[in-house]
Amino acid sequence: MKLSSLTLHEAREGLRARQFSSVELARAFLTRIHELNGALNAFITVNDEEALAQARTADERIANGEDTPVLGAPIALKDVLSTRGLRTTAGSRILENYVPAWDATSVARLRAAGAVFLGKTNLDEFAMGSSTENSGFQVTHNPWDRTRVPGGSSGGSAAAVAADLCCAALGTDTGGSVRQPASLCGVTGLKNTYGRVSRYGLIAYGSSLDSVGVLAKDARDAAIMLGVIGGGDPLDSTSVDAPAPDYAAGLDGNVRGLRIGVPREYFIPGTQTEVADAVRAGIEQLRALGAVVQEISLPSTGVALPVYYMIATAEASANLARFDGVRYGLRVQGADLIDTYRRTRGAGFGDEVKRRIMLGTYALSAGYYDAYYIRAQKVRTLIKQEFERAFADVDVIATPVSPTTAFKIGEKADDPIQMYLADIFTLTCNLAGICGISVPCGFDAAGLPIGLQLLGKAFDENVILRAADAYQRHTNWHTRKPMLSLTYQGC
Repeated sequence: MKLSSLTLHEAREGLRARQFSSVELARAFLTRIHELNGALNAFITVNDEEALAQARTADERIANGEDTPVLGAPIALKDVLSTRGLRTTAGSRILENYVPAWDATSVARLRAAGAVFLGKTNLDEFAMGSSTENSGFQVTHNPWDRTRVPGGSSGGSAAAVAADLCCAALGTDTGGSVRQPASLCGVTGLKNTYGRVSRYGLIAYGSSLDSVGVLAKDARDAAIMLGVIGGGDPLDSTSVDAPAPDYAAGLDGNVRGLRIGVPREYFIPGTQTEVADAVRAGIEQLRALGAVVQEISLPSTGVALPVYYMIATAEASANLARFDGVRYGLRVQGADLIDTYRRTRGAGFGDEVKRRIMLGTYALSAGYYDAYYIRAQKVRTLIKQEFERAFADVDVIATPVSPTTAFKIGEKADDPIQMYLADIFTLTCNLAGICGISVPCGFDAAGLPIGLQLLGKAFDENVILRAADAYQRHTNWHTRKPMLSLTYQGC
């Protein structure tokens, strides 16, 4: 087996057994990145020298008897997470040359545990998008079909995991930005409960919605990663002051008696037939393993999309006000201070970011704040309450992740509404602050992956991880690989 094809837990087992070194493992991944990244554009920055230095340090720690769940494992980081000494762009020209002096807490915890950072992955600018076409630098391609998007905004991380360019990767999820690209790229994507993982050092998009998540090759790897990055943080007042449990230890393969709710509002006209069929087959597989399946209703789902975009854009307009050409990042000198602001933001922000800032500023403006933003927050509360009532009767909610498989690059670029609809099944999870995971559950006739979404109540990551792991023990969808060596020969 190629070293680059190893899962995170397989890599750790090999390192513990001294079958290979961390340096050898890092070199295998770096070689593959340099062979394939020109065709995929998964990485914005590749961290060759520092990654090998980290691998050498990991080998020394292993030789000294140290052992952590990620020690010596090659990991990729979404380029919206501050990384000490490594360029962090948020996919935007306005931060093209920004090098932080500190780590995001999630990054710092991986660093302390001995992970090897291969580089920073591409994303929609400031995590605003569903296809990774909005990056200020490049368009990422889906490893299963280079003419199609990998999803977004964590498309670079999802493509990197799918193409075996890393063992696992960090992403962020504001309205589905881990789960949707995981579905479109055929990997496992975990969005944790709001507050489970610190947001310190995450360049903010929507502060009440953002979550640092994991892209991995299977549910066990996602559990391992969450166990490392999770837990309270005094630097983030929204994090919950509780240590993360050992999620991997709870993966026993048993879902007998698990109550699974299937909301009728998530199987709607317009959903690709192959997607609905594969998801229902995935639910039936869980039933065959002993789970109890029942239909439920989440009636406010139909209004979740406008609610999400009202709240998210309002928070974005406030968060992005800090990028003004004065303190850090791009500066385009104008005739006076206001002109400098205008020129800097005009040159540094892309079209989608400008669109969302304008929408959010309008929603927060005098005369519209009560009519739009406050009303959206009230409906958000109703959505949260509906999930709470549903979880009184079920343990897990099963749905599709995306209404379609990966669409063509450019297909929705000129139609923002159609692009926003790509998140219709994922954004309620963020509005309610609960946890969710996407696992591969099939392929369409074109050979494109399909994802099954499992949602759990707040801080029930152990439950959805156990269900996802049990499903993957009895299916092989997550083990299938895109034929990169044939597709990209000569690239």
